[in-house]
Amino acid sequence: MFTLDVNMPKVNSMLFTHGKGVVDIGIWHKQVGHVNIQRFKLMEKQNLVGSLPKFGAKKVMSEVCEACQLGKQVRHSFPAQTTHVSSKPLEMIHSDVWATKTESIGGCKYYVSFIDDHTRKVWVYFMKHKGEMFQHFLNFKAMVEKEKGVSIKCLRFDGGGEYFSNEFSEYLKEHGIQRKYSCNYSPQ
Repeated sequence: MFTLDVNMPKVNSMLFTHGKGVVDIGIWHKQVGHVNIQRFKLMEKQNLVGSLPKFGAKKVMSEVCEACQLGKQVRHSFPAQTTHVSSKPLEMIHSDVWATKTESIGGCKYYVSFIDDHTRKVWVYFMKHKGEMFQHFLNFKAMVEKEKGVSIKCLRFDGGGEYFSNEFSEYLKEHGIQRKYSCNYSPQ
């Protein structure tokens, strides 16, 4: 915190008068850290702030403070997570395509991750273009199915466009792999 000298002419004119010499409580609200009207009433009543103007009987801000409205908004919590984890490997594979801020030495700007829901094992493939995702999925599928001796049952992803090509959709149908979607840009 730092002190504000309200006796300086520029500060005085900015804080105390707005337009036709009327004290604007909205400016004070913003200058004092978005304090609400009830707090101003208390400060005025108990004389807690020196040089605090008398706002008069009408202590209503002329417009809604956008910063306060945004600050009061909250996300609704997600439902309590179940402890359901796949009972066998490859029952569900979580996948996502990520963009990197810095291009790799090999020229890769993206990577795709595959996570087995049962074992939590992660596979990562680097890509120069998002269009390479389908080929990496084919390589991943062949490798893990041969290694585990079972087929992938379900693929969960966030609904990114790279998962909706006709070729990819047909391949999943052909091999009986169920699609499930999660929310975009959400950690859940």
